[in-house]
Amino acid sequence: MQFSDLYQPISDVAYSKAANIKLLICDIDGVFSDGRIYLGNNGEELKAFNTKDGFGIKALINSGVQVAVITGRHSQIVQQRMTSLNVQHIYQGQENKLQAYDTLKQALDLQDEDIAYIGDDGPDLPVMQLVGFSVAVNDAHPLIKRVAHYTTMLPGGFGAVRELTDLIMLAQGHSLGTTGTST
Repeated sequence: MQFSDLYQPISDVAYSKAANIKLLICDIDGVFSDGRIYLGNNGEELKAFNTKDGFGIKALINSGVQVAVITGRHSQIVQQRMTSLNVQHIYQGQENKLQAYDTLKQALDLQDEDIAYIGDDGPDLPVMQLVGFSVAVNDAHPLIKRVAHYTTMLPGGFGAVRELTDLIMLAQGHSLGTTGTST
């Protein structure tokens, strides 16, 4: 099965970059979620996550690619969701995402070309300019789309992460559909 049979055409360059990925780093708001934050009268915060994205993350981890999140906000909801998906590297409250990126890259002994990053807005730009494979969600800010090697067909919070995990897995020769677990 080819990626373009499932989603959209992709350049040979982007596909070859996906084949070399050892670590996927994701932003949260606008990528794993649709970017909206629901606040209750008592200060509680709610976010919606797509189970398809969760399945894709688990499948990618099971295929041998590590996953991390770097987000500017801090939320117990994010901690719970990422922990439930077996994400081992969770960096929250990171206004300067480059610091977390450098720490993670050194800790895992990786090079920029080994890393993919998916983002949607300005705070993601510095990391996206460094990684080997930068991805923008479909509804990302236009500046982010300009620097991305690939822009997803799907918007943030509605399967964009799953689209990217499918791309990486297919580019690396893995099958889709059965390597994740309940999300």
